[in-house]
Amino acid sequence: MKKEDLRILFMGTPEFAVKSLKALVENNYNVVAVITMPDKPAGRGYKLQASPVKQYAIEKGLTVLQPENLKDESFLVQLKELRIDLQVVVAFRMLPEVVWSMPSKGTFNLHSSILPQYRGAAPINWAIINGEKETGVTTFFLSHEIDTGDIIFREKTTITNSDNAETLHDRLMVMGAQLVLKTVNAVIEGSVTSIPQDELYANKIELKPAPKIFKDDCRVNWNKDTEVIFNFIRGLSPYPAAWTELHRPETDEVLRVKLFASMLSEEVDSEDLKNGATTQDNEATTLENGSITTDNKSYLNVLTANGFLAITDLQLSGKKRMNVIDFLNGYKLREGDYFE
Repeated sequence: MKKEDLRILFMGTPEFAVKSLKALVENNYNVVAVITMPDKPAGRGYKLQASPVKQYAIEKGLTVLQPENLKDESFLVQLKELRIDLQVVVAFRMLPEVVWSMPSKGTFNLHSSILPQYRGAAPINWAIINGEKETGVTTFFLSHEIDTGDIIFREKTTITNSDNAETLHDRLMVMGAQLVLKTVNAVIEGSVTSIPQDELYANKIELKPAPKIFKDDCRVNWNKDTEVIFNFIRGLSPYPAAWTELHRPETDEVLRVKLFASMLSEEVDSEDLKNGATTQDNEATTLENGSITTDNKSYLNVLTANGFLAITDLQLSGKKRMNVIDFLNGYKLREGDYFE
């Protein structure tokens, strides 16, 4: 089969999906139509906003469908009339069987993890939060259960301590687009050999899930170890963002603070400090986890279960995001202030 003979339907919504669609279009694959989410109100004026995938598709003159209900009869009729050979899904939504089973060559999905690990809605975040040293992208054929279909290809990348959810997202977006091309080419050549996921964990490895993350899940627990919190903050940065509450006993203020970046601190051991080491004013004291030490100029360190975490990038509620030096320049902390 020639690549221009393969009729492709692309499904996706966010910027992550645009990279894969763009790769298909720029390499002259026959993308017959694009399905994306309906326009949604956004911004201060709540004006209807087209998804990044729709914006790109319109720019390239592609047919765009935006069904509210994927089981709607009129939509299914439209789908059949397109005579699709292959459906490519990137960051879209769960598809009913009547949709994913329709094309003669099947439907494959791009997932941002090394399946079978991190099935679910937030694989990029959870890989970093859990301190993984590598992750990747996977293409697989859709089946009845989410993210469980037979695997086609997998590509891996290293996660470094300088990565956060944004940098890893952007790297996997590029890798994913190339894997989509590789997968489509294999379909055209008739060389696809897929592997059931259960064969990849026959040795009973622990499967780690990647469920959707809600705001309440993003609160920092200062009773955990330093490295655990360090990974938690970068795994949620810049969105949805880890947060904590700044308590100011002198004024009874409680302020919500988003934390975007941190460093493993070189300050004194936490047990020494808890047992009476010196703090800002050189007086012996006993501190609880979440206690802040700072010179109010260049550093803001927070006590954890086994050390200190240096906060380097943060945002007070209602204020702009800033680095720690700018924050301390405009917002002086007092002795006794703490995070909780």
